[in-house]
Amino acid sequence: MIPKITKGNSYSDSRGTLFFNNDFDISAIKRVYVIENQSVNFLRAWQGHKIEKRWFSAIVGSFKIELIEIDNWDNASKNLERYSFIITSEKLDVIHVPNGYVSSIQSLEEGSKLLVFADYLTGEANDEYRFDSNYFNDLNKR
Repeated sequence: MIPKITKGNSYSDSRGTLFFNNDFDISAIKRVYVIENQSVNFLRAWQGHKIEKRWFSAIVGSFKIELIEIDNWDNASKNLERYSFIITSEKLDVIHVPNGYVSSIQSLEEGSKLLVFADYLTGEANDEYRFDSNYFNDLNKR
């Protein structure tokens, strides 16, 4: 399965603005948290899960999200395909990160906040994997 984005939208009138995503199915969600990077120069990379899935949505500001499907969790190839997304809080777009992927998360604006949904509770699975932030430097981008 490849990562995909479920498009959100917004509606404004004299009362204010409503942000919505009527196509995002939250039935698999068990946990929610927010990431706020220390600065736009900080790259939160590369962390992922063999079995857990994640969904990302910008609730403040904007983010560059890059995803890589891992071929071997003990010794991943360095030339794996990279998927790149830009999401903003102007729409309630949601990126689906399938199981088997690692992510790189970079804030594009100071104070940006990323809402993260997970399909496992904390401690329910021992499923966190990390690679050095420079491990995939020479990857092709899609």
